[in-house]
Amino acid sequence: MTTENIALLKALGAKMDFLNQRQRVISQNIANTDTPGYRPKDLKPVDFGNVLQNVTKGKSGVRLETTDNLHMPPPGDVRIDDPQKQKRTYEVAPAGNAVIMEEQLINSGQTVMDYNLMTNLYQKNTGMIYTALGRQR
Repeated sequence: MTTENIALLKALGAKMDFLNQRQRVISQNIANTDTPGYRPKDLKPVDFGNVLQNVTKGKSGVRLETTDNLHMPPPGDVRIDDPQKQKRTYEVAPAGNAVIMEEQLINSGQTVMDYNLMTNLYQKNTGMIYTALGRQR
């Protein structure tokens, strides 16, 4: 048996690949901080719903059930206390360069934290597989 058939590990690997590519794009943005007219780029975030649909192959077996008002609402329900996205308050530099170093460093830090999370989840899940097989790492 290989890990290629385990949907969760496939999804974690795909997320890690996405984060790796995103870190490359952020690094390019930082490298072009002083390039006149350069506009920062970013990857389109992965839609977890589409990933879940692909992993479950369209089956509707995964549903969200809430038993407490503090739980996340099912899709389609609207919460009153939805967080608002922060408005962009940064300006374009006089040379026409729109790269904001602080923003890129925040994005880079978030990407590193997300990658570390995916790595830890991957390790924990493979550890559980080894335990289930009666092997120690």
